[in-house]
Amino acid sequence: MRLKPKFALALSVVTLLFLLTAGAVFFAFRADLSSDQQAVLSRLLEDRGGLLFVLALTIVGAFFLTLQFLFWAYLKPAIKLAEDIRIMQTVNPAHRARMVGGEEMKRLATAINSFADVYRGLQDDVETRISEANVHLEAEKNRLAALMSDLTQGVLVCNSEGRILLYNARAKQLLDEPSDEKGSIGGAFVGLGRSIFAIMDKSLIVHALDTIRHKLGEDSGDPSAHLVTARSRGQLVRANMAPILDRERNIDGFVLTLENITRSVEINSRRDALLQSLTEGTRASLANIRAAIETMLEYPAMAEDHRRRFAAVINDEATALSARLTQTLSEHADTLKAQWPLEDMSGVDLLSAIRRRFESELGVVAQAEAGDAPIWLRVDSYSVVRAMLAVMAQVSADFGAREVTLSLAPEGRFARIEMRWQGAAPSTDVSEWESELLKSGGQGVSLQQVLERHGGEAWCNADRYSGSMVFCMQLPTTMPEKATSSQVSPESRPEYYDFDLFNQPGQSRELDERALGELSYTVFDTETTGLDPSAGDEIISIGAVRVVNGRLLKHEIFDQLIDPRRAVSRESIQIHGITPDMLKGQPRIDAVLPAFYRFAEDTVLVAHNAAFDMRFLQLKEASTTVKFIQPVLDTLLLSAVAHPGYENAEHSLEAMAGRLGIDVIGRHTALGDAIVTGEVFLKLVPLLAERGIHTLKDAREASQKTLYAKLEY
Repeated sequence: MRLKPKFALALSVVTLLFLLTAGAVFFAFRADLSSDQQAVLSRLLEDRGGLLFVLALTIVGAFFLTLQFLFWAYLKPAIKLAEDIRIMQTVNPAHRARMVGGEEMKRLATAINSFADVYRGLQDDVETRISEANVHLEAEKNRLAALMSDLTQGVLVCNSEGRILLYNARAKQLLDEPSDEKGSIGGAFVGLGRSIFAIMDKSLIVHALDTIRHKLGEDSGDPSAHLVTARSRGQLVRANMAPILDRERNIDGFVLTLENITRSVEINSRRDALLQSLTEGTRASLANIRAAIETMLEYPAMAEDHRRRFAAVINDEATALSARLTQTLSEHADTLKAQWPLEDMSGVDLLSAIRRRFESELGVVAQAEAGDAPIWLRVDSYSVVRAMLAVMAQVSADFGAREVTLSLAPEGRFARIEMRWQGAAPSTDVSEWESELLKSGGQGVSLQQVLERHGGEAWCNADRYSGSMVFCMQLPTTMPEKATSSQVSPESRPEYYDFDLFNQPGQSRELDERALGELSYTVFDTETTGLDPSAGDEIISIGAVRVVNGRLLKHEIFDQLIDPRRAVSRESIQIHGITPDMLKGQPRIDAVLPAFYRFAEDTVLVAHNAAFDMRFLQLKEASTTVKFIQPVLDTLLLSAVAHPGYENAEHSLEAMAGRLGIDVIGRHTALGDAIVTGEVFLKLVPLLAERGIHTLKDAREASQKTLYAKLEY
């Protein structure tokens, strides 16, 4: 019951008691009089009754005004003062008591604010000391966060229930469902507190865990397991699972390292198909050659023309076979020989690396000439540089060449590195170099192995026009992958881990009995074409952020504009700033809502004035077949529960944020409002606990009793 109804009820009761008391005193006084005195009193009341009634009414009015003055001057300010003190103690030490009520209450508020200033100073001093003591711990945490975020491999850490406790950006890139060309919005599957079983096949995870348990039972030296899962668009991801063991060596969780193996699997498949094709294609030629040779051996005295005919068959078949093998090696060298880990590299960078090593190790002056068009190579840059260095050392030793020119030119599927110098050819043949070891730098591989690693060739010849010698090395070309496939955002570091989730219980259907601090939430907001969903207004933006383990995860967000296929009112544009041009080409609501449903799955929905947003979602259930059935909490209702002494305007999102010490950024954008609402909600949880509201059921039941719960849209 609100404060004003309480005051009215109390005033009515007091007034009734006053009247009953006055009536009882009057009848007791009249009963004590004699009959003559009672007659005189009756005549007096008849003659002066009006005056006595006015007098009684005046007394009652004065009593009423006195009570009202006391209420507004002392009782209500005392209630507000208590709420201000609760905010200062619990969530916002910078908040101060309001100067309302009588002079005595204002002096009390001033004294409380003075004590609050002193308390804030002491608290700041303690926080400073704590922060200084935690510098080393914070540095260690940042090193861990940096390590996890900068890894090119994906990393996931899960507890024993399969809940994600840690992930890096690469894991999110590998496992999240991307948007497709048909307008379907991808789902953000990876997130703290989410189940790994919603991302990867549960049977694979269970089988891998069983394998690890078996290895642990046999005391194997490597208690790990490997699995491969298929992602969208045919992507194949290989995962290596390692257990996290507690003190009793029981599995308390596991670590998954992820790698995209789609390309290597495709290369292996092409290699197998190519080898099969070569086998089938050469069998007939080899059979003809063998038959011709066996015939010639079996009949050594055959006529000369028959012998020439069989020799021609052998020559033709051998020539065709050689041509087929040469063509295959030229077109599919990368498939047949790409067994070593190669990396994409700019040809200009490779020439620069070779030039620097020539000058620093051999004292040879080298000039690098690159063409206008950029050339990208797929190479093991270290072995290529060492190979060129060994060749240059041989050339320099043969006749003292001290100046060379390096160039790079495209040649079909390959690129050709040329090393040109003036003078005679080397004393040894290139074929001899290919079999020698490149011993410098401790690398025990030959030039031949380097060439086989890259599926290339090498040769040396003379340029008759310039009189110079040219050494050529053939290397495979490629196109560089987009940076987004392997790079990670440095801003992702501080928000991607929360080891306290090891102690989180798994999600269950009995959410009502769970404490508010244990639940996972999706805080969301919508922007619309207008304020009347029943009249056809549509959602044009949905923004959401997740809250897990009492932390607002600002990197786990949902932010999407929506084409409403109708006009946006001018009043709405003035509020949220979303114009019709911004909505052109955006997906429709039937593509966005399924993605938002996946983002909010297994969480409690939170919004400010949630009845408004939920009404829009409910009206789309029939057309999108998406139904949000999870519990909903409303920060507007929770504010009325936590602060019953505040007026209606003081429950707005801006007013709540102001008194709770929250900076409002991005107001009236869906995502900005969702983030502010999430921060407000986290501040309300301890205030609700002080009023005995601890579980989801407590919060829902208390919200239903507020006046705002009766609003309909």
